[in-house]
Amino acid sequence: MTSQELSDLLKIQQKAFTKSPPEYEQRMEALASLSEMVEKNQERLIEAVSQDFGHRSSEETTILELFPLHDEIKHARRHLKNWMKRKSVRSSWFLLPSTAYYQFQPLGSVGIMGAWNYQILLTLSPLVDAIAAGNHAIIKPSEIAPASAEVIKDLINKTFDSSYIHCVTGDAELAKDFSSLPFDHLFFTGSTRVGKLIMAAAAPNLTPVTLELGGKSPAIIHESYDLELAAKRILAGKLFNAGQTCVAPDYLVMPADLNDKLIEYSKQVVEKFYPDVANNKQYSYIISDKHFKRLTSLLEDAKQKGAEIIELCETNELPEGMMTPKLVFDVSSDMDIMQEEIFGPLLPVLNLDSMEQAIEYVNANAKPLALYYFDDNQDRIDHLLKFTLSGGVTINDTIYHLAQHRLPFGGVGASGMGHYHGFDGFKTFSKKRAVMQQKKFAATDILHPPYTEIKKKLIGVMGDISKV
Repeated sequence: MTSQELSDLLKIQQKAFTKSPPEYEQRMEALASLSEMVEKNQERLIEAVSQDFGHRSSEETTILELFPLHDEIKHARRHLKNWMKRKSVRSSWFLLPSTAYYQFQPLGSVGIMGAWNYQILLTLSPLVDAIAAGNHAIIKPSEIAPASAEVIKDLINKTFDSSYIHCVTGDAELAKDFSSLPFDHLFFTGSTRVGKLIMAAAAPNLTPVTLELGGKSPAIIHESYDLELAAKRILAGKLFNAGQTCVAPDYLVMPADLNDKLIEYSKQVVEKFYPDVANNKQYSYIISDKHFKRLTSLLEDAKQKGAEIIELCETNELPEGMMTPKLVFDVSSDMDIMQEEIFGPLLPVLNLDSMEQAIEYVNANAKPLALYYFDDNQDRIDHLLKFTLSGGVTINDTIYHLAQHRLPFGGVGASGMGHYHGFDGFKTFSKKRAVMQQKKFAATDILHPPYTEIKKKLIGVMGDISKV
C-alpha cells in the first residue's frame, strides 16, 4: 500500500466516523465479530505464529495470546454499558445552579501498530479497547512476523468494512508512512528505540500517542524468601516464548551466597519444564537469525568481560533457531547484556547484598516496564514500592499483572507512556469530555461588567469564602 493510499484510507474512515460514530450496539456487535473471527480461525493463527518463529508451541500461543484476548473481549462487553454512562459531578458553589458531568466520547480514527513477539495479542488487544471506545481503526501488524501479519490482515479485512476497521501490512517504510498519518490517536508496541521514531513522526500532526515499550525488568529476591519457589516462578516468566516477552524478567538481583542453590534449583526447573529440550515441542525458537546472532553477541561480550555462563540444560545438538536457557554470573554494568533489553532465554544475575543496594541500582537506570519482588514481609514490600518506579509490579510471581483486566498496563519513562487493558484502555481511546449546563437564572449573571460597588463587595465576599 502506498503512502497516498494510506492517507486516502484514513480520510475515508474519518469521514465515515464523523457521519456516524459507533453507538453501543455497533460496538458490542463488532467485539462479538472479533471474538468469533479469532475463535473460528484459531488453528490458522497458531500455525502462522509458529511459522514466524520457526517453531512455537500451540499451547503457548493459546495461553499467552488467544485466551487473554478472548477474556479481554468478554470483559469489555460485560462492562461497556457502564463505561459509556455519563458521570455527574458536584457543581462548584459559585456556578450554581448549574449542573456538571463528563462523558467519554470516541476520538475518531486511530492507528494501531502491533509487535512481533505476540503478534495476535499485541495487535488485536488495543483494537478491543479502540472498538469499545467507539473508534474506527487502521491496524498494522509487525513485518518481522510476516505469516501471522498476513493472516490477521486477511481475517480483519474479511470481517469488517474498510471504512470502519482495516488492516494493512508492509515493511519499515510503510511503518514510517503509517506513523506519519494524522490519526486521532496512535498506539505503538515495540522497542524504545523505534518508539522514539514513532513519537517524532507523530509530532508534526500533534497526534497523541500511546507507547508500549520495554526495558530491563528486574526480579529481586530477598534472602528470606523460598529460593526454590522464586526460581520456578522467575524462570516460568523468563522462558515463556524463549524470553521474547516485553515483561519477562530481564535480570535477577540477589545476595551472592544464594548463587549455588539458584543454579541447582534452576537446572531442576528447566528439566521439569522442558525435558529433552532439543526435541521438546513446547519450547519456542528465536524469531530470526538476526535476533539469534544478537543474543549470541550479548553472551560473547559478557564472557570476554569476565562473566561466567551457566548452561541450565545439557544437549549436544540443537535445532536451528533454538537457544537453551542460561544464567550469567559476575556481570557488570559495562556489559552489553546489562545495557540492552535481552529478549531471549538469558538471565544475568547481579549479586547485591541488600535491598537498599537493589533499589539504588534500579533507580540508577531507566525505569523498567515491570518489577518483580520476592518477599513475604509487607513492610519491605511497601518500602520497595515507595522508593522505586516501574510500569507495573508483581509480588512473588512474574508477568501476570498484565492479565488483570482491572489494572492498567503500561510503562513509564523509557518503558513507555499511556495505559491500556479494560477501562484504562477504553479511556486511552476516548476523550473524557467535560460538560456544564447552566440554568436560565444563574448567580454568575450578576458578575458581568460593569463592576459597580455592590458587585465589588460581592466579589470580595466570594474571594473570602473561597479561602476558607
